[in-house]
Amino acid sequence: MKKLILAAAVSLLTTHFALAQTAAPAAADKKPAAEKKVAAPAEKKAEEKKAPSEKQRKQQERMKACNKEAGDKKLKGDERKKFMSDCLKG
Repeated sequence: MKKLILAAAVSLLTTHFALAQTAAPAAADKKPAAEKKVAAPAEKKAEEKKAPSEKQRKQQERMKACNKEAGDKKLKGDERKKFMSDCLKG
């Protein structure tokens, strides 16, 4: 048991040193801050987010309706899962 613990500790230490010795990036790869074009966070979110398709909107509406109905019935756990599954199938 002591050998196993020792082996685990040694492997953790050697892994740490191996990861710490990664090559530094070349100075030529770095661009000055003025040359880097960084989009504003709001612009990134607008680009990434797309409007849902008609099929997705219908599914979202169905989910909302089924979820509300399950909440009204105070279903929990497996009963809720079963109800949601049946409700979403139509």
